[in-house]
Formats: sequence, structure tokens, C-alpha cells
Amino acid sequence: MSVAPSEIQTTMHAIKSTVRQYIQENFLMGAAESYADDASFMDAQLLDSTGFLELVQFLEETYGIKVEDEEMMPDNLDSLDAIARFVQRKQAA
Repeated sequence: MSVAPSEIQTTMHAIKSTVRQYIQENFLMGAAESYADDASFMDAQLLDSTGFLELVQFLEETYGIKVEDEEMMPDNLDSLDAIARFVQRKQAA
């Protein structure tokens, strides 16, 4: 079954929105700090190592995926854009 490009965009937007809300509530304590979808969590010091582990657990529980140790890298988890692409790849597999 093929997914239409508009469905992919909607899904990516939904993933980014859900993860942004999780970060706002759990790491920024609701502070209205804004950051771009491609902003590095590490560079902006939004998450520390424990925060990344909590984020991975959230992604696994929310999206029904398993994040392997070798997948815990910035290319997959260091921005909202990277997370949305990663979650979509994992769900498609």
C-alpha cells in the first residue's frame, strides 16, 4: 500500500507536533520557548543524556516502535525533523 505525499506530510506534522508538546511539558516545564523543527536539541541544550533516554521511551510507547541502541544517534533523534523521519521509517519497516 502506497502512502500519498500529502498523508506523509500530515503524519510528519503530527509527529513533530506531538513530540514538541512532549518536550514543552516535560523538559521546558511549559515555558513558551520556540525552536525550529530542524534545530538541534543538543546545540540548544533542550535535552541532556537522561532527557534523550526519556524521549526514546516516549517515542517507543507513543508510536509502537523499538529504538535500537545503534539507532540512538543525532541523525535520528536530535531535532523534530529527524525524529519525524525516523519514526516514519521505523513504522514503515
